[in-house]
Amino acid sequence: MKNIIKGLLLVAAMTVLGACGGGNDQASNGGAGGKQKITFWGSWSGDQVDQLNQLIDQYNDSQDKYEVTYKVQDNVEEKLLTGMAGGEIPDVILWDRVNTAMYAQKNALLDLDDLIKKDNIDMGDFYEETVKEMQYDNKQYGIPLLVDNRSLFYNKTLLKEAGVEPPKTWDELLDVAKKTTKWDGKTLVQAGFSLDDVGLFNMWLQQAGGTMLNADNTATAFNSEAGMTVLDFWDQLMNQAKVYQQGFNDGSDAFAAGKVAMTYNGPWALADYDKVDGLDYGVVPPVTGPNGDKGALTGGFGLVIPKTAKNQEAAWDFIKWWTTNPDIGVEFAKISTWLPANIEAAQNTYFTENEKYKAFVETMDFAKIRPTVMGYSDVEKLALIPQLENVFSGKTTPQKALENAQQQGDKILKEGSGE
Repeated sequence: MKNIIKGLLLVAAMTVLGACGGGNDQASNGGAGGKQKITFWGSWSGDQVDQLNQLIDQYNDSQDKYEVTYKVQDNVEEKLLTGMAGGEIPDVILWDRVNTAMYAQKNALLDLDDLIKKDNIDMGDFYEETVKEMQYDNKQYGIPLLVDNRSLFYNKTLLKEAGVEPPKTWDELLDVAKKTTKWDGKTLVQAGFSLDDVGLFNMWLQQAGGTMLNADNTATAFNSEAGMTVLDFWDQLMNQAKVYQQGFNDGSDAFAAGKVAMTYNGPWALADYDKVDGLDYGVVPPVTGPNGDKGALTGGFGLVIPKTAKNQEAAWDFIKWWTTNPDIGVEFAKISTWLPANIEAAQNTYFTENEKYKAFVETMDFAKIRPTVMGYSDVEKLALIPQLENVFSGKTTPQKALENAQQQGDKILKEGSGE
């Protein structure tokens, strides 16, 4: 009798397990007549989820083979690695392109070269710098999706009141900033230019004719004449012309409040600024340096496939549809306000004939990515930026700050290279 009961329990358990297994297969592969499920991870949240879902709905409705579902993931990079060790793995990931080389080196991403070749994808259709940012060891591990850069926002009303035009050079920036700055005694009531982001030093350095690293990316190069030129100009703006004061923004957006005449910002700000009553603003490319050098940084997002993803073919179909179709790129830009990494899409009249967008398109012609060598992000974050903040707070001199940052930065790069 006990053996009969054990047998019945075993059959029941196998039935339950079989049902569970069949359910998982159906969820993953769609089952007979169903769509294959694609799990899509990203850190975009809040209103951005609605933006993504509008795009995803278009894809899901465009074909009958696959169905994409987006899932918000905080710390998506860390969760990818833990998932590879035995947890959940998505089929496709939306992330900051700068992550790509690091995680390709960790063997976490699928090499897309064979898929690109099989489908005759022309990587020349995308901004060259963004393509390089998703490469490692001469292999392509992701497809660029969205780009950004910092261009110069200016308050039309404040510039008109001062009788000046948007600047094109450092000298003009200084002049316009002076004429649009207002003090009430010792209180700054209107700043001519918002100098509150030392993290943009790289952009200013390019405009001064310098580079962050040497030619072979083995050592820092910012402790240079160009580096001092940037800090001297910042000193002119902040301490001599007094067009800005640290803390003036005080955690708020003083440009949106009409209290800052000029500031550097990205295309993500357009949607919010357009909602501000009474804010009449324009956007122009970043100003050129003292010798006519241009400089800008481009960042943004791309799409990758984890190396152990179960539905790689389906993920690739989704990526191709989104990134190689210029019409889709334009459509998503209308939803999200981001600029497409697909050049044909970015050259659409929706952007080039838009007074605000066209500045970002023009800036992409010379914008560069940050170096992709191991440890570079820590060079900026841990070595350089704290030193620049010390200069602003009066704790050190510009020359000493660059020397300290060089010493720490070179050490970080050496450790990153494994030496």
